[in-house]
Amino acid sequence: MLANVYRDGTILADYWVSEKYDGVRGYWDGQAFWTRGGERIAAPAWFTAGWPKEPMDGELWAGHGQFAKAVSTARQQTPSDAAWRTLRFMVFDLPAQGGTFTERIPALHGVVSRIDQLWVQAVAQSKVASPQALRVLLTRTVKNGGEGLMLHRGASLYKGLRSDDLLKLKTHEDSEAQVVAHLPGQGKHAGRLGALLVEIPAAGDKPAQRFKLGTGLSDAQRQNPPAIGARVTYRFRGLNDSGIPRFASFMRVRED
Repeated sequence: MLANVYRDGTILADYWVSEKYDGVRGYWDGQAFWTRGGERIAAPAWFTAGWPKEPMDGELWAGHGQFAKAVSTARQQTPSDAAWRTLRFMVFDLPAQGGTFTERIPALHGVVSRIDQLWVQAVAQSKVASPQALRVLLTRTVKNGGEGLMLHRGASLYKGLRSDDLLKLKTHEDSEAQVVAHLPGQGKHAGRLGALLVEIPAAGDKPAQRFKLGTGLSDAQRQNPPAIGARVTYRFRGLNDSGIPRFASFMRVRED
């Protein structure tokens, strides 16, 4: 399942709310671990020992502010026990369980309880009474280091597509684009990267859009910029009339 962005007016009584964990999406198919992009995750044998044949969907998470550590650990072809001992698998769904999400929650807790490993945890789900309470929870979550919130429709079945059955809410909007060129810098950035030229793919009747992404890049990234073809995440504040993100700022290369 993939998430759409939360919109004001959403009927909150229909949804369960949980923290959004900023890690590597991990899918256990009953035998092996996979990323969202379909790449095999070479977890140590002890990490998945005793896991059920039942598929589990979740996030490999290294803690607040440790996204890069989670990515580098998950990408290791020869896994490091020391690195993997810093990760937790935050399980938020059972794709093959059947029934609605509300019905799958107790089943998920049962599966995690039977696994009985400290690094496998069920994501806590709760109900929020009002939009004001949702914003208070968002503020508290972000203040504590969290990325944002996820809202999962209680009546939804598990479907491998993007829909309003799953929504994400953050203090800022973010999206992804592909690097298509490196633009040279000027002034203090002369001799190194000035900005990335990135492209948002066409969607429906909207053509592909290109724009410059220069804010948010570190000195190290300007010296050694993300490769042409890389996917990057950027944050922004709405769109202008032509559909270009306003106040776009580079966040990171998406490697998961």
